[in-house]
Amino acid sequence: MINLTVNGRAVSLDADPDMPLLWAVREELQLTGSKFGCGAAQCGACTMHVAGAPVRSCLTPISSVQGPVTTIEGIANDKVGQAVQAAWVAHDVAQCGYCQSGQVMSAVALLKGNKKPTDAQIDAAMAGNLCRCGTYTRIRAAIHAAAAQLA
Repeated sequence: MINLTVNGRAVSLDADPDMPLLWAVREELQLTGSKFGCGAAQCGACTMHVAGAPVRSCLTPISSVQGPVTTIEGIANDKVGQAVQAAWVAHDVAQCGYCQSGQVMSAVALLKGNKKPTDAQIDAAMAGNLCRCGTYTRIRAAIHAAAAQLA
């Protein structure tokens, strides 16, 4: 039995300890906001927070998780999460939307650790998230807007 805290809720999973966190969350807990992209931790679509840090959940075995897990569903009542999501809408960031849960989760982690990031810091924090639609300029603008809202 694997015990985790996901979005503030204690859960016990009768699952293979090597099961990736992404599949445990999506299949066992039915939280489908985090997406499977590449399966190689290269695209960032599966980004979740473990103990506040962004991780690529497609390759993170559930047995290695140390600390609470937050998914895209878990930031709904979070001040930084709300600011990022509002900025995403205001800046019309999403096109196809597939990568956006991972993008938002990386942006939230950035703003929790850096209240006023520079363009270079945003680019570095978001480098592990690929957007096939190329909305990087809008993503950066939305992060600046969310930071300003939170200031």
